[in-house]
Amino acid sequence: MKKNIRLYLTAVVCALVSFSCTDLDVNVESQYTSYPDSPQAVEAQMADVYFHLRGTLGRRYMEAQALASDEWVGISFDGDYYDSGTYAHTCLHNFIADDPSIGWYDDVAAGITKANRVIMTIGDENPASLAPARAMRAYYHWILMDSYGDVPILDAIPEEGQAIERQPRAEVARWIESELLEIIPLLSEENNVATYGKPNKWMAEALLVKLYINWPVYTASNVTAYDANNYSNEHLNDVVKYCDEIINSGLFDLAAGANGYRSKFFPNNGYQVKDFIYAMPYDAVTAQGFQYSRPRIWRQGRNDGDGGPGYFGSDIGQSTGGNFSMTPEMADLFTLEGDDRNENILAGQIYMFDPTTYAKTSTPYKYKGEEISLEKTITLKEKDSEGNWIDPTILNTGKDVHGWSQGYKAVKYFVIADDFRNGRNQSNDLPIFRYADILLTKAEAIVRGASATNGQTAQSLFNMIREYVHAPLLEGTPTLKDILDERGREFFDENWRRNDMIRFGTFEDDYGFHTRQWADYRNGGAITPFPTARFDKECRIFPIPTGTLNNNTNWKQNAGY
Repeated sequence: MKKNIRLYLTAVVCALVSFSCTDLDVNVESQYTSYPDSPQAVEAQMADVYFHLRGTLGRRYMEAQALASDEWVGISFDGDYYDSGTYAHTCLHNFIADDPSIGWYDDVAAGITKANRVIMTIGDENPASLAPARAMRAYYHWILMDSYGDVPILDAIPEEGQAIERQPRAEVARWIESELLEIIPLLSEENNVATYGKPNKWMAEALLVKLYINWPVYTASNVTAYDANNYSNEHLNDVVKYCDEIINSGLFDLAAGANGYRSKFFPNNGYQVKDFIYAMPYDAVTAQGFQYSRPRIWRQGRNDGDGGPGYFGSDIGQSTGGNFSMTPEMADLFTLEGDDRNENILAGQIYMFDPTTYAKTSTPYKYKGEEISLEKTITLKEKDSEGNWIDPTILNTGKDVHGWSQGYKAVKYFVIADDFRNGRNQSNDLPIFRYADILLTKAEAIVRGASATNGQTAQSLFNMIREYVHAPLLEGTPTLKDILDERGREFFDENWRRNDMIRFGTFEDDYGFHTRQWADYRNGGAITPFPTARFDKECRIFPIPTGTLNNNTNWKQNAGY
């Protein structure tokens, strides 16, 4: 458990306001007709806006982004973790409007409402005071627009009974752009423990970089019209401009505040990691919601099955899911010689980790006395105990050691027992925007046609990443495929892969069981598309959840659903 900024912020906010405070998720309905406008009071009211999405970002949003990409497959074990198909549907792009993994629209929209209430309460006499709330409002709009396409522009609280209309995705993108351009000069340039987890100038500029590099995706006439082979982006030089502002600030660094790549994601990560431009702070007790490791841990990895420690070096105290397995395609990216990022992947034989240093040891992990080895290729269980064919679309690998060991796993967000025993929550902070991303995005913009600046080339920027993770340096100018692959390694499990794949034009490709080249075991191994896998361009956005449509009867479901 963390005892630094999380507890510090909670104590400060609680001490400075007159109403009771038990956590940072306080209801924004205020008992005051007017709210004190001191900096301390404003900070207290803003806290719930900053941290509103801890739960959504800590699980369901991650499921949608990770499983829809080529990172993960959502498997099940003779019924365990099938969960009505939410994981299988997502990794097959067979998105269903009632699936929990894509059902978080209303939670993000509630964050927008909270931001608008703060803006309304504070008033517009001091625009700088409103800028952080506007930044969060823009970020929440971006999440909805990126994942669901056409969404409302909610720049005020609607009147009771007022019908809310969705706006074209391109208009939402342009509104987000205008908001960011207006508030960036008003936001603080400070970047320290006091600003950690809060929007500042650099967070807003990083969001603008994301908006601009995806501009052709967001402003296409419809979601199917974007063609990565004809990428034309009027904002490429703007991408470089704002990347340069972040680079030239001197506030960020790939290595400072961390002891190697892996340590950036340890349970004690936080404001000291200078690669983090913007992150969501978590603590297993005081700021719960982060549950990335549960589905990525080998099914029985909590212990050794006989009362001893699991491969994290201790018995982590709660059962694990193990229902995410890496696609073979993603696993193949983690093969560069000497690359520190390879150590985040459990490939082949599983070894024990030191529970204090989190370093991998040379001691094999054993479950009930058996050494455990993971298979890169995921093989489905074909028949049940009575000899009946098993429906392949449930992605059942079987409820035994063999079934649990289909596909590689990950330890990027390392688990400690003191955390996981608290409802399987973790204290690892989630990076959202990183300096490494700014460097690779600038490299991408240059490869796509932007002018190089600051004496930096696409190759030099690319090799800054390779060098600090001790991977082989690239000779020559990186191709777009080089950049996409490097992004896969660098930002694995950070919720960017779906976004990247759509931009680079690989989202409709074959990977995992989202494939047109499946050997149907029910038909002698005949090659066929995997049943229920979808390759339609409409799947670049998710369906609007049923509950959201029920609350907005004037809306239509997204095309293709």
